[in-house]
Amino acid sequence: MSRAVVFGGAYAIAFFSFLFGPLIIMVITAFNSSKFPRVVPWECFTTGWFAELFGNARLMDGLLNSVIIGVGVVALAVPIGLAGALALSELPSKLRATLYTVLILPILIPGVVLGISTIVLWGQMSRGLGGAVQAGIYNGYFLTIVGQITFVSAYAMLVFIARLQRFDATQTEAALDLGATPGQAFRKILLPFMAPAIGSAAFITLLASFENYNTTVFTVLSESTFTTALASKVRHGTDPSLSALAVIIITITLVGALTNEAVQRRKEAELGGKASRSPLYANPVTRALTHPGVVFAILVAIVVTVSYIGSKHDSSVCEAAILQDKLDRQAELRAAQKAKIEAQEAEQGITVPKPEGGFGGAFGGLGGAAPATPAPKPQGGFGGAFGGIAPPAPSE
Repeated sequence: MSRAVVFGGAYAIAFFSFLFGPLIIMVITAFNSSKFPRVVPWECFTTGWFAELFGNARLMDGLLNSVIIGVGVVALAVPIGLAGALALSELPSKLRATLYTVLILPILIPGVVLGISTIVLWGQMSRGLGGAVQAGIYNGYFLTIVGQITFVSAYAMLVFIARLQRFDATQTEAALDLGATPGQAFRKILLPFMAPAIGSAAFITLLASFENYNTTVFTVLSESTFTTALASKVRHGTDPSLSALAVIIITITLVGALTNEAVQRRKEAELGGKASRSPLYANPVTRALTHPGVVFAILVAIVVTVSYIGSKHDSSVCEAAILQDKLDRQAELRAAQKAKIEAQEAEQGITVPKPEGGFGGAFGGLGGAAPATPAPKPQGGFGGAFGGIAPPAPSE
């Protein structure tokens, strides 16, 4: 085996370990009954951390708020991004560069600045309007949506700009020459062409909204999103329920990626003529199995089956045995520590005499011996307060 092959293999192992090693470790810790996320020592196989995750009311409320805010951001950011991309495509080159800089600028501004400026702006506007409008504007949902749109819409615009660079504008011009209105040309020619980009932009904006923290932590006010609730939980300590969350996210991602791969492979086979020549597509059963909808249904069925089997697993006996073993081990350590202390005390009692000085021997006897007899009482008046200077009290 040559040195280049060995080096290439070692580099590939190191590269993929760096990429997927943390994910693999996190998945393993989700099924270890240890209170702290770790792989070793392995205690018991458990699925209880998933129940712990779903039983966290703060996280579940944050998840619902994130979904509501994410839907609002997608509904507004995608049209704004599409409008910005279409405007850039129609402008002259000089104005296009200026407008492009203005529209991209929110991405470069720190999220903290966007969050604080959103609160200041909409807080001032809501106080000026007052009444029910103030309550409708100045709340965590509205402020978070408008705060995230300021930079998330720029992500959508970049996706649309990339798609528009492959659009043949003569198709729209031909439709207009044939009598179509601008609206009909947009709906029947441009919009179908932009459909894949719209789906991609909606997915990217949803993820950007879901994972955003820097802006959301200021604009959400008294509410919480899934990300802010998760950050609060991590600050107070971590447990394997976060690993269970990672398993769920990885599973959803894998199901989506495999379904998308099935869509792309089927589309390539149909467009390239491979479907008519392949025996896989000639058989009705195997052809149905390659359909993206069937692939998605099979993957969901596998996930549901595994989740159901895992929910029936009972690890209480194993966890009780592990707990008893820990208690026994703790008792042994306490007994050993007690015996060690007693041995030290016995050894000190033989070789080190107890100090006779004052202060209980706290200074190792340096303070000198305590007086053996009490000091004589003063004979003067005032109870000896003046050291016997005053004359003695007269005898009765």
